[in-house]
Amino acid sequence: MKIILSDGPGLITIKSIIMNKTRNIILSVLAISFIAFTLYKVSVRRGDEPWTQKQLLEPADLARVLNDASSPQPKIYSIGPMPLIKNSIDIGSAAERDNLKKLEQDLGNVSKDANIVIYCECCPFNNCPNIRPAFTLLNEMGFKNHKLLNMPHNIKVDWIDHGYPVSQ
Repeated sequence: MKIILSDGPGLITIKSIIMNKTRNIILSVLAISFIAFTLYKVSVRRGDEPWTQKQLLEPADLARVLNDASSPQPKIYSIGPMPLIKNSIDIGSAAERDNLKKLEQDLGNVSKDANIVIYCECCPFNNCPNIRPAFTLLNEMGFKNHKLLNMPHNIKVDWIDHGYPVSQ
């Protein structure tokens, strides 16, 4: 059924009005998404991450420490879905407020000079919802020797595929 809003050469139908509005909404959403993505990429390039390059710990270095029983062992926190690295403490997804509070409570009795490592195993750094809130918390609490395990891909590629120690 076609409803005519006017007659003559400027014939407009309800269908064409709806299609134009839908197209405009889609274009607006795409434009906003593009702008947000671009701003995110620029902020990452500027170094707006809560960690510095020196605070990234390479997986091979942590594996070496874990495999050496005579070496001082860091406190290792899994801030993602499951603790897969040997000796890690399961906090749960740090993107969830309750789990971030759990991390804060656990860190409450830890020396500010302690060696602390956090990691998330779920996804690449760029997409990870867990590492930024957890690392920011460590910064805010005044820790001096905290590191983020540098796993730009995921736990499988950056840890398990190398045969590094996993939890039993």
